[in-house]
Amino acid sequence: MELQINQAIIREGMRDLEDFSDVDVLIAGAGPSGLTAAKYLAERGFKVLIYERRLSFGGGIGGGGNMIPKIVVQTEALPIVEDFKIRAKKVENGFFTIDPAELIAKLATGALDAGAKIFLGVNVDDVIVRDAPPRVVGVLWHWTAIQLSGLHVDPLYTHCKALVDATGHDAELIAIAGRKNPELGIEMAGEKSNWSEVSERLVVEHTGRVAQGLYVTGIAVCAVYGLPRMGPIFGGMLMSGKKLAEIIEKDLKNASKGKGKGKKAG
Repeated sequence: MELQINQAIIREGMRDLEDFSDVDVLIAGAGPSGLTAAKYLAERGFKVLIYERRLSFGGGIGGGGNMIPKIVVQTEALPIVEDFKIRAKKVENGFFTIDPAELIAKLATGALDAGAKIFLGVNVDDVIVRDAPPRVVGVLWHWTAIQLSGLHVDPLYTHCKALVDATGHDAELIAIAGRKNPELGIEMAGEKSNWSEVSERLVVEHTGRVAQGLYVTGIAVCAVYGLPRMGPIFGGMLMSGKKLAEIIEKDLKNASKGKGKGKKAG
């Protein structure tokens, strides 16, 4: 029996790793914006993969507000909340409270049910860059356990048409890409101190493409563009994820049309 268990895990697990070594959209980070973007992109027929360094979903949702088990969203985010079938309680001033565990579970379920794939325990170490024009085309990754152990082990590769930095406060992938590849023209402004009202709006406004093939969503937007953070309100995170899905859908469809025209002309 043990042999059959072992073989099933290795065979099917390796098959998944191979199948998802080349995807349309690769999202680094299974937080609120990453999971939201994954659902809407997968529903539109794109092959979507999420790498999450931890062995759990949710990013900063789980802690609620300073370990008090509630988070807040605003009225503008309710259509997304309803899309994921998440229960929200109206309080006052256009705010709604949500149970963090429910938000985590239903965001993940929504992404998975739409067809996205999530690999847990994966740490993205670097990006793959091409020139003419300069563009990001994939990532290098380790299992998180390897990184934590301090072992020197060469990473593996995953290719994608669109790479999304949903890593949170430090925008780690964009920072790496900008530092190592000045030709991408990336400048990191750094996150500012809290101003919830302003940040909730600006995060959504600035969500999008940072360089060709490289995108940012969620709280990582603050680090790239010098925006204030916002605390335990998550409506902007959800709206950022949905907006990013719309941007990537448009970019990938335009790229596909461009290739088609080029082939026809040739």
